[in-house]
Amino acid sequence: MKNKFLFFTLAFAAISTSCSAKKSMSGSKFPLPKSAEESSIYIEPCPQIGDDFIRGMDASAVLSVEKSGAKFYGFDGEEQDVFLTLTQGGINYVRFRVWNDPFDENGNGYGGGNCNLDTAIELGKRATQAGLKTQIDFHYSDFWADPKRQHAPKAWQDFDIEKKAASLYEFTKSSLNKLLDAGVDVTMVQVGNEINNGMSGEKGFINVAKLLQEGSRAVREVSNSRKKKIAVALHYTHINRENYPDEITRIAMSLKNYKIDYDIMGLSFYPFWDGTMANMQSVVKMFREDYGKKVMIAETSYPFTSEDGDGFGNAFAGKEKDLVPGYPATVQGQARAVRDVCALSAEAGAMGIFYWEGTWIPVGKATEDNSAKWEKFGSGWASSFCADYDPEDGGLYYGGGSWDNQAMFNFYGRPLESLKVWRWLRYGTKCQIKIDFIPSVEISCDVGGTVNLPSEIPVIMNDGKTQKISVEWNQEDVEKISTQKAAVFSLGGNVEGKNIFAHFEVKNINHAKNPSFEDADTSMWKINSLGENPTDFQKKEADAHSGKTALHFYSEQEMDFEISQTLNGLENGVYIVSLFAQGGDVSKDSQMKVFAISGGKEIVETFMVTTWVDWKNPKTAGIKVNDGKLTFGARIKCNAKGWGTLDDFSVFKID
Repeated sequence: MKNKFLFFTLAFAAISTSCSAKKSMSGSKFPLPKSAEESSIYIEPCPQIGDDFIRGMDASAVLSVEKSGAKFYGFDGEEQDVFLTLTQGGINYVRFRVWNDPFDENGNGYGGGNCNLDTAIELGKRATQAGLKTQIDFHYSDFWADPKRQHAPKAWQDFDIEKKAASLYEFTKSSLNKLLDAGVDVTMVQVGNEINNGMSGEKGFINVAKLLQEGSRAVREVSNSRKKKIAVALHYTHINRENYPDEITRIAMSLKNYKIDYDIMGLSFYPFWDGTMANMQSVVKMFREDYGKKVMIAETSYPFTSEDGDGFGNAFAGKEKDLVPGYPATVQGQARAVRDVCALSAEAGAMGIFYWEGTWIPVGKATEDNSAKWEKFGSGWASSFCADYDPEDGGLYYGGGSWDNQAMFNFYGRPLESLKVWRWLRYGTKCQIKIDFIPSVEISCDVGGTVNLPSEIPVIMNDGKTQKISVEWNQEDVEKISTQKAAVFSLGGNVEGKNIFAHFEVKNINHAKNPSFEDADTSMWKINSLGENPTDFQKKEADAHSGKTALHFYSEQEMDFEISQTLNGLENGVYIVSLFAQGGDVSKDSQMKVFAISGGKEIVETFMVTTWVDWKNPKTAGIKVNDGKLTFGARIKCNAKGWGTLDDFSVFKID
């Protein structure tokens, strides 16, 4: 008996050693708490949220991230399966996108996780083992499908609508059966992804309706034959009624009129892109009360940092000026954003939310060249191999992950404390109220003015409230400030033991007239274009750097234009010219320049726009004005369908 006991002891030790690097998930169940728990982050309780509320996570890119060498860890710091960690954090549902054939003719993956059916099966089995329900998000495309593009799979591109609908039915039914045969606990299927402007290469709603009906029919048949309840969800975005006043209502009416068979309306709601929380609630209520449908937030997210984890750049940079007021890009800010989306959507009657790609972490450091991993394993947003299939987007902007600052794991795979927000929704947390974030401090005065420093500055506490806290300024920095000419000074200070840094700007006069195009009179601006003028003074606050208006450019043809303004009567001296610009879909050989001309001399500074609201601020070197005259502006030469806005021109005298 003693020898048998020794044998089992040694065997157990060997098993424990072999599993120490990655803990097993077998039998893992983590019930939600029954009262508030201690935490380093503050979560206000949401008593209206029950245990059955969907606490979902899209984790589609996990496999490609792991193949690229990245690892995931548990809250105890030990390596373990990411789905176990999600379960421990309170997640009860996972979502996997499925593309038909995200590979080129040589078997090279398009990127974005290379999310084919096999990937969903492998990840789904792991998720099911961890006790998670699964939603399958069929894009019915070989790559990304969203309002911008709805490409048909390569195999369907020559099909008429009848054959395409039949193929969609067969693909849905076959895929769903394979998932269930593999043991994946699929309880929801999303038929299409953000299908506002079409689906699978079809744009007219009559044809889209046929595709939706066939997808739904396939799910219903599998559900009935398996005697397993599987809900049918649809998915739309652009719910901000201020920007799209009729779109979401039109969609709801069309679905009803065409008698589309579905259970759940899924809505994308990113707080920094898709309008206010109040508007989101109104849309949720509309589908529930006017159309009798269940509603979920199909996608949402928020950044925990403004830093970049892999050197590629982020889809939403999380810069202070772009964030939702009261929600800083911190772990606490991310947790509060998730909590509030859950609380307010539930208040409106939503059945739950899915956080988008909270596990898409970097596969290398920002200082490294990670392109080989992105290309080989598909762990970046898009690989170069997708260029033929998706030339207008993926083919131009292939590269790394752009979501790493919105994951709920840090750049090294450790779960953030914000991941536990899902556990704490109902009862909140026990946490001391403290400073979470100190917004940037910008102080200014006119040239020749007086240096007046505030004795208190506003800070954001971890409960989301703003308080004014006393600040002590570094006197050595204060004494260095001179207001004799335009300049920017760095200024250190201390707030409750936290070091802060402020900018003290001695401002000069901006000599540009109507620099941000807010005045209706734009006659001081001259626009010359080779061919049709691709510009307009667009009133759209989301695309303006300040105010509501910016110079917008877009054309179906190649563009080559110049915007300029001539100033007279300037005081002689040295001036610099600058502007703000943002945009995208421009080819690498495009040319963008800010220029200044005086006395027959021209100074130029080149720049390039990259993506929406990634504002560039090019500045010319100083140009000397001897005759009081200066011409300045910008020149844009770019490919067809490139787009962007120019705003906030400035002309400052620096000497």
